[in-house]
Amino acid sequence: MTDAIVDINVHNMRIVVAGEGAIAGKHLAALGRIDDAEVVGLVGGNADDTAAFAAEHGIPWHTLDLDEALARPDADAVILTTPTPLHARQAIAALEAGKHVLVEIPMADSLADAEAVVAAQERTGLTAMVCHTRRFNPSHQWIHRRIAAGELTLQHLVVETFFFRRTNTNALGKPRSWTDHLLWHHACHTVDLFQHQTGAAAAAVWAAQGPVHPELGIALDMAIGLRAPAGALCTLALSFNNDGPFGTFFRYIGDTGTYVARYDDLVDGYDKPVDLADVPAVVAAGGSYDGIELQDREFVAAVAEGREPDASVASCLPAMQTLDRIERAL
Repeated sequence: MTDAIVDINVHNMRIVVAGEGAIAGKHLAALGRIDDAEVVGLVGGNADDTAAFAAEHGIPWHTLDLDEALARPDADAVILTTPTPLHARQAIAALEAGKHVLVEIPMADSLADAEAVVAAQERTGLTAMVCHTRRFNPSHQWIHRRIAAGELTLQHLVVETFFFRRTNTNALGKPRSWTDHLLWHHACHTVDLFQHQTGAAAAAVWAAQGPVHPELGIALDMAIGLRAPAGALCTLALSFNNDGPFGTFFRYIGDTGTYVARYDDLVDGYDKPVDLADVPAVVAAGGSYDGIELQDREFVAAVAEGREPDASVASCLPAMQTLDRIERAL
């Protein structure tokens, strides 16, 4: 056990959040409900937005320089909610600076960079975790427990990931300085979830994509198929062209029932709500159904206990390997 982990046991875990966008706000709301976590600083990309975000959330210190934040002796960990192309480099920098790191999905936008993040974690021995939030949503945890108990055998996971991004904007409709990606970001959620639920890397993959947008340089539509070693299928449709409610919706078709997961909520095939109150993570969090909070609680607990977290960078590497296979199939 490292000195940093021992030190955390005698005070709240002191966290710097990097990023001032929508997902950073969700992490801050979640951390505010975790007694053992304290946000001590913010790293942003835009001076005015960073100052306003820090003031809004009561963060006592902010900067535009990640290295300056990593040099702070009173910071134990960093949560990276920065643009996808920065994730790998910043995660490695945080680990090499002696900080535990929770990085937003995906940990990288290439397999080589993901492998470099895993190597940095192994080299430093610090906690490094990825926000594969679907593992933590109570809806998917409820399904996972029943699969593990032999009460449900998955036959087909049918997923829709729909956004409207014909211009380079984020979930709040604000301009982005970087381009999002259907494969390396949004498909990553489902690829990891399918492999997590089936307990193995996909035995077969197939994929196709639509025309590449002339300005964004990415395909705005994509279809992906996966087959688990035991035979379960996953069909994933993704679009940045969908003019309607956005989000990702999961239909689990099993031998003993059909269920539809909408983030933290779960209904059966006839839209009847499923009671998730007995999910252990919900119970441990005092009744919270917020998947981001349950995820962040796992990070804080894993650091304090000196153990590998669920969704560690090593356990998420198989998803990156499958994404690489899909990219080569396109």
